[in-house]
Amino acid sequence: MTKYLKDYIEYIEKRLNQCGCSSQINDILREHKDKIAFMQHERIVHFLVTMMFALILVMFIIGFLITEQIMLSLLIVMILALLAAYIKHYYFLENTVQEMYRIYDRILRKKEELEKEQEGAFYG
Repeated sequence: MTKYLKDYIEYIEKRLNQCGCSSQINDILREHKDKIAFMQHERIVHFLVTMMFALILVMFIIGFLITEQIMLSLLIVMILALLAAYIKHYYFLENTVQEMYRIYDRILRKKEELEKEQEGAFYG
């Protein structure tokens, strides 16, 4: 997912920089809105999975404190490692979606500029 998102950001930036007409910008806008929706869904799923692992970790810690079973400490370490990986990935998703919002704003600004240029060419 990380490579996919990095490649997409690079791709959309390139298309935005090369865009020269309103039909192209509308296509870019439509595509980007779809990708944002997909990534918001992905972000929510990863948030829920991260919270589930956090709850499981707390349950195992409580179980360890109550029973003092050494084997639970191994599970705690494994779950902690998984939780750290999920937090890292969720952090990446969160920041990438926010970057996609900034790109969306740039697309809207470029759309306004192109519309003003076309309007000026029409009346000029």
